Amino acid sequence: MSKPQLPSPITLAQIHEVVGGTIHGDNQTPVSGLTSLGETDPDALSFIANDKMSKAAATLRVAALLVHRHLPDLAVPQIVVDNPMLAFVRVAQTFFVRQQAPRGIAEHVMQGVDVRIGTDPSIWPFVTLGDRVTIGNRVTLYPGVFVGSDSMIGDDSVLYPNVVVREGCSLGARVIVHSGTVIGADGFGYVQHQGRHHKIPQLGSVVIEDDVELGANVTVDRATFGRTQIKQGTKVDNLVQIAHNVTVGEHCILIAQVGIAGSTTIGHHVMIGGQAGLADHLTIGDQVMIAAKAGVNRSIESNQMVGGIPAMPREKALRIQGSIFQLPEMKELVRNLEQRVTDLEMRLKKSSSRASRSKTSRFKKS
Repeated sequence: MSKPQLPSPITLAQIHEVVGGTIHGDNQTPVSGLTSLGETDPDALSFIANDKMSKAAATLRVAALLVHRHLPDLAVPQIVVDNPMLAFVRVAQTFFVRQQAPRGIAEHVMQGVDVRIGTDPSIWPFVTLGDRVTIGNRVTLYPGVFVGSDSMIGDDSVLYPNVVVREGCSLGARVIVHSGTVIGADGFGYVQHQGRHHKIPQLGSVVIEDDVELGANVTVDRATFGRTQIKQGTKVDNLVQIAHNVTVGEHCILIAQVGIAGSTTIGHHVMIGGQAGLADHLTIGDQVMIAAKAGVNRSIESNQMVGGIPAMPREKALRIQGSIFQLPEMKELVRNLEQRVTDLEMRLKKSSSRASRSKTSRFKKS
């Protein structure tokens, strides 16, 4: 995909109406594209979020900048805002994201009984809707989407190709689900008896609240009873496993390949790094940060930073990790110390033996 480009330029004044802040330079400067800081484009808008980035901008050639403070050494029109990256995102959303006209309902859509579809839908061919499915307003369902019976999709949600929403699940408004994700597959529950695994019926549901985004190939298992829940504003990266009866709080971030075992409860604004694993029946407090590859086997109180296997306070985990790199030297040091101790013991033993012989000799002479 080429860089974002407008058919006709907008002005810095129009950008200022969206992001606010203070303009330094010509407010009629034309802008027709967006670019990153490392690329030259004399017609594009870029941003500088901090002083470290500003050092790399000395030779930058762009039309204008969103900056965290005025940079008088740069001969480029600037808008000073509190959060340049957020302002850049707002410009992209306002001027560069194309709003597609509703497509309606394609001919080759399979619908069950009592299906209700809201206004202005975009339902592509080869979508399957089960019985009593409810689709909100302005919903987009791409080819290959399956929505099981008694499920609900909220207003303005987008389900990309080959998403599966199993029966009895609920998605809120403005939910984005990327290709290959499965919502509502059976939880992994079995009872072992006489060497065989007997399946526990998974009779619960999945509830995904407003403004959640699920990446590609995410799996959110239905609850055994009750519901698996992802609360509003949470963002989930690709290849994440969320097991049955898990609750993920508001505005969390789950990075790729995170695995959360059954019945674990996660608070709000929690950040979990890539490939971290959480055991079952844990409680993770609010605003916890879990480092990548951490193995969490105990509950964590709010406002903690943890890492390592098993997970522990981040500072301790870093010290342990640092010590691992010193193990060869430490092993050699221990060997040397062992040899020195052995040598000292031999000397003491010889010295004691000589002293004993000398004492015996004096005794005989007397």
